Amino acid sequence: MTTAPARPVDPYPTRGAEEALVFRKEPVVWSEPGTPGPFWPRELEEYERNGFFADKALVTPDEVAELQAELDRLVTDPRIREDERSIVEPRSQEIRSVFEVHRISEVFARLAADPRLVDRARQILGSDVYVHQSRINVKPGFGASGFYWHSDFETWHAEDGLPLMRAVSVSIALTPNFTTNGSLMIMPGSHRTFLGCAGETPKDNYKQSLRMQDAGTPSHKALTTFAEACGIEHFTGEAGSAVWFDCNALHGSGDNITPFPRSNVFLVFNSVENAPELPFAAPVRRPSFVAARDTTPIG
Repeated sequence: MTTAPARPVDPYPTRGAEEALVFRKEPVVWSEPGTPGPFWPRELEEYERNGFFADKALVTPDEVAELQAELDRLVTDPRIREDERSIVEPRSQEIRSVFEVHRISEVFARLAADPRLVDRARQILGSDVYVHQSRINVKPGFGASGFYWHSDFETWHAEDGLPLMRAVSVSIALTPNFTTNGSLMIMPGSHRTFLGCAGETPKDNYKQSLRMQDAGTPSHKALTTFAEACGIEHFTGEAGSAVWFDCNALHGSGDNITPFPRSNVFLVFNSVENAPELPFAAPVRRPSFVAARDTTPIG
């Protein structure tokens, strides 16, 4: 009788009895120094050092207007609201996020395949890439809730089966992002250490976590340690600005209690050489609209 080979020891254990700190084992920038691409060497150096890089004007004002109009169309479409890919605010019952937006909308599909994005992702990850996740995030004024501190890789590893830290996210502002209206916060340098969280993953955890994070949430003690060591930086900017950030960077955002809405489009590019496996710390995979299983290169 033959038995299936044992799965290798998980290099990034998480969702156990206690939190665990593991030093990063992979590069931050995977391409060889001097590899041609849209990022300047100093920009890649900043990304490697901090775990993120802010671009003051990634898309033009005309493109922002088109993207914002498409976002407004999607969040007011009753059919989109009824789609399982739409997540609503627990309190206001307004749409908070729409996932797999590059498959729902031709406008966002063109953005996801735009060389300005794809070539930068390739330059960071050193390979062809595919879209692991896409979504629009909407934070209307007066009470839209934030996203608690977390590492995306912790979730993507535990629940989606991404084996390595070889993914990059880009968040593009479609409205001005202020420190006061729930802008993105990142702990620079936190991407160098993996924080494995305590607590098992409930079945179908994604249904709760996309509204309010619970499993995969760091403790106050761990977050204090990281914040004291790394500090916290806000990403602010005009519509059309963007921030690229490493999959393991600790980040989050606060509630928006101002009158000023904050809307962003969020795209995750993963290396085609980092295809998802079985989840490392969850009973079932998340659905494909949250974590793509089609690794066909884009662009």
